[in-house]
Amino acid sequence: MSKLSNQIIDAIREVAGKNYLPLHEPKFDELEKENLINCIDTTYVSTIGKYVNDFEKNIAEFTGAKYAIAVVNGTSALHLALKLIGVDIDHEVICPSLTFVGTVNAISYLGAKPHFVDCDEKTLGIDPLALINWLEKISIKKGDKTFNKKTGRIISAIVPMHTYGHPAKIDQILEISREYNLKLVEDAAESLGSFYKEKHTGTFGEIGILSFNGNKIITTGGGGALLTNDESLAKSAKHISSTAKVPHDWRYIHNEIGFNYRLPNINAALGCAQLKKIDKFLDAKRKLFLKYKDVFESINGIKLFNEPENAVSNYWLQTIILENGFENELEDILKNTNKKNIMTRPAWNLIHKLDMYLDAPKSPLPVSESLSKRIINIPSNVFLK
Repeated sequence: MSKLSNQIIDAIREVAGKNYLPLHEPKFDELEKENLINCIDTTYVSTIGKYVNDFEKNIAEFTGAKYAIAVVNGTSALHLALKLIGVDIDHEVICPSLTFVGTVNAISYLGAKPHFVDCDEKTLGIDPLALINWLEKISIKKGDKTFNKKTGRIISAIVPMHTYGHPAKIDQILEISREYNLKLVEDAAESLGSFYKEKHTGTFGEIGILSFNGNKIITTGGGGALLTNDESLAKSAKHISSTAKVPHDWRYIHNEIGFNYRLPNINAALGCAQLKKIDKFLDAKRKLFLKYKDVFESINGIKLFNEPENAVSNYWLQTIILENGFENELEDILKNTNKKNIMTRPAWNLIHKLDMYLDAPKSPLPVSESLSKRIINIPSNVFLK
């Protein structure tokens, strides 16, 4: 075991204690149990019921969006969002390669092609400078559309992702998207409770999405949501996520191809209880960051990732980044921390290197390539000790 591995293990143990340390796990108490029992007693445990309506209202209020539409997970939310803004077969959609595979799979569900661009080491999200330089090189505008000069395909949208809960430079990305007539769909799956320039992530473009998976800041077990200020988009999202069923007292009338994506009431019951505690969770996450910062700052070769400039991060997953020159320590650290019952994880495998996306168009990705060899997520539970 290397000296650096030992130092990291000792530092994590000093902050988090001696027990088995998972990367993240939900925190429940009697409020969640009470809501679940109440929901079961009503017998409305599927997609109709009080809790799912309340959850949507509360998520909208918390994020500052006019509308929130609750669905079964973040990937389905992104699929619907891209469909609603007009992404179609053989369109290209700009996205990061340093992201969870669900971001890119949602593009593929529509028969569209991901088009990868590089990220910014200061935010871990799409780099606006790399984006504009790449678009200037490879695209051409014709009327109100932008085309890839090499493939001839329409580039119709862009999906920035707020990595590990840290906001990307979303205002600059939005400005570029407007210049090139690209619809912007924010992947804020990991960033509930994060703000950029005092505005909640997921609310900058026409539509954004959230995730409430079991490992997120709050959870509904599985779950996600679309955020928008556009009433017509909100109505369409709710309609097609509910199998496009036209309301009728007894007949089954469906007026377009829809999706069975509506969040069940029983999951929303869990989410309503969780959302009441979100301020407490966010405060605990920030305090955990500060504790880690104290123990890591004296260790040579690593840095603890801090929220970007102009941002308030939710610190969903605490992240250490190996300094350049220490990349060869990655596997030793991952192996030995996990051997010591400290769950750590590297960055996702870069999506452009996965078999199904090897032929996707991409810009040079030097920062993404470098970060993928240096990122380590460490135990990030809301209350570790």
